[in-house]
Amino acid sequence: MSRYRWQICALLFFATTINYLDRQVLGLLKPLLEQQFHWSETDYSYLVIVFQASYAIGLLVFGTLIDRLGTKLGYALCILVWSLAAIGHAAAHSTLSFLFMRALLGLGESGNFPAAIKAVSEWFPRKERALAVGILTSGTSVGAILAPACVPWLAATYGWEAAFIVTGLTGFVWLLFWQWLYRTPDKHARISLAELAHINEGDQPEPQEKVKWRTLLRLRATWVFVTGKFLTDPIWWFMLFWLPSYFSSRFDLDLKHLGLPLMVVYCATSIGSIFGGWLSSRLIGAGWSTRKARDTAMLVMALLVLPIALASYIDTMWVMVALLSLAAAAHQGWSANLFTTVADNFPKAQVASVMGIGGTAGSVGGMIFPLIVGLVLEHYKALEQLNLGYNLIFIACAIAYLAAWVLMRLLAPASFRLEDGQPGPAHGPIPPQRVSSHAQDLG
Repeated sequence: MSRYRWQICALLFFATTINYLDRQVLGLLKPLLEQQFHWSETDYSYLVIVFQASYAIGLLVFGTLIDRLGTKLGYALCILVWSLAAIGHAAAHSTLSFLFMRALLGLGESGNFPAAIKAVSEWFPRKERALAVGILTSGTSVGAILAPACVPWLAATYGWEAAFIVTGLTGFVWLLFWQWLYRTPDKHARISLAELAHINEGDQPEPQEKVKWRTLLRLRATWVFVTGKFLTDPIWWFMLFWLPSYFSSRFDLDLKHLGLPLMVVYCATSIGSIFGGWLSSRLIGAGWSTRKARDTAMLVMALLVLPIALASYIDTMWVMVALLSLAAAAHQGWSANLFTTVADNFPKAQVASVMGIGGTAGSVGGMIFPLIVGLVLEHYKALEQLNLGYNLIFIACAIAYLAAWVLMRLLAPASFRLEDGQPGPAHGPIPPQRVSSHAQDLG
């Protein structure tokens, strides 16, 4: 049997790497740019909020658009927009122009995960999806690792503008490979009939009629995903946008010395992402139901985040790096399983739309949390107790995942709690003939 699906997974991995490389540049250059443009913590939080707001709007737009245009064209459009926006930061020489470029970047980057998860639903059988999603989401970690490895050097050597230009150009390189290599499995000449049969293993007939958003919003399965994204996405955004500033203020690191601790933290996330996907896939292979395997893996990840609440007792930088590494890795393992629940429970034609709805919820949470973070840090900075402000935020981060897991279990529809081997949403997409009645039963 051919294994071309893993080459597709590699393409998705590299796209996600570029996605996070581009968005991380501003956070790494924050200490430099806030001096040049006289930004306060609140000003910077507004830049984060604008990115999140446009990201949320983009998810609503691109989630549906990708389902209509198809994965290949929809993904290409997304990366074209965000790569142009990334390069455009180099031309920004005022806070207002930075706000515009952050908005455009958020709009384009919002399509990454709806398109990637849709591609996974097209190219992988259910038992391999969590692992595939774990691999592609590990690209977030690699992007976050590459950024501190190259951005400070580019900024110090060629100026901060060069950091935005070089990272932005990588998207155009990926786009060439995407247009050359990607097709849906049934139209691809490079896969064998055996691999095509493997990909379609366990699939049910796809619905012929389009399901409207109001129907998807009446499904409790949609709200389970929305809850998980709303409560936990803001924690990851905080780690991306504020960790450079945290290490700079807490441990007196300058731009040239920020790279190593950040690289260690983000390197751990690659391990967590793949491990989280492997764990639930392994449990399914051992005979567990899909639902039980995903729930167990997410509970393990939620518990692994809890130690970050001890931040106030840590005075050694590398001990703090270890705690942050564990929390960031657990987040990625959580996300690998949370994303996969959409491919598990919805037909392929609806995956990007549901991803868009949940992603929008995560972005709304990502808008609210940075505003709170900015106000808290500004308050304690005025009192010369900035570290106390960070400690309070880390406590909130620690409990968010366990709270999300409990709420998701309470919201989960009873029809998802099936015995092993029985058909239903816990074991595959919603059958087309049951979409409307399912919405009525669970709404």
